[in-house]
Amino acid sequence: MVTVAADNSRLSIIIPVLNEEGRIQSTLEPLQSLRLKGHEIIVVDGGSHDTAISRCAPLADHVLQSPPGRATQMQAGAAVSSGDILWFLHADSTVPGQAHRHITEALADANADWGRFDISLDDDHPLLRCVAWFMNQRTQLTGIATGDQGIFIRRSLFDEIGGFPDVPLMEDIRISRSLKKHGRPCRVKARLGTSSRRWKTHGITRTILTMWSLRLAHFAGVSPERLARYYSVTGG
Repeated sequence: MVTVAADNSRLSIIIPVLNEEGRIQSTLEPLQSLRLKGHEIIVVDGGSHDTAISRCAPLADHVLQSPPGRATQMQAGAAVSSGDILWFLHADSTVPGQAHRHITEALADANADWGRFDISLDDDHPLLRCVAWFMNQRTQLTGIATGDQGIFIRRSLFDEIGGFPDVPLMEDIRISRSLKKHGRPCRVKARLGTSSRRWKTHGITRTILTMWSLRLAHFAGVSPERLARYYSVTGG
């Protein structure tokens, strides 16, 4: 069993970005209080064509560049990290207060080696409230977390399973499956905010149907590479 995290466990916060100049500062600024306490922020850019990198530079400990793809970028960030706990965030996440305390308390159980947050979407549309509720309940039931939920993992377990698989899509489902072999994820009920822009841009109903189609196809055995091609064509 992995050593239980103490209150002074160090976080490595790893954020993959791609053309996020309009959002990344608002994600990084609330994390600066954690930097002051000795935690590190690692931003991994996948080839942005905007000013995202320059905006990140003063707000992160490391700003890296890698080939595009969340799995590739997050793996690159993990490779240079030094924390006891790796916390993977999306570029449009809004972290709750006392995030470090929430994570270390969740991992204080000797059987807990990884976990995730409940999420909320930044829009009060009834359908989007249902989407967030369903995502939280689905993860609680299945033990399969999504990247929007801010997955956090003890470094020793991350290293043991080899980190993220080299796939262009569904990396969160793949790593959750690997992690579940070592135990179910612990749940942090404090809400991690995430942007509803995907649903607003492509339509709520269309996005729900697209995401469910992709998940079902993946569980039916369709490769992540094929799903990624479909996702890019549909504009997801």
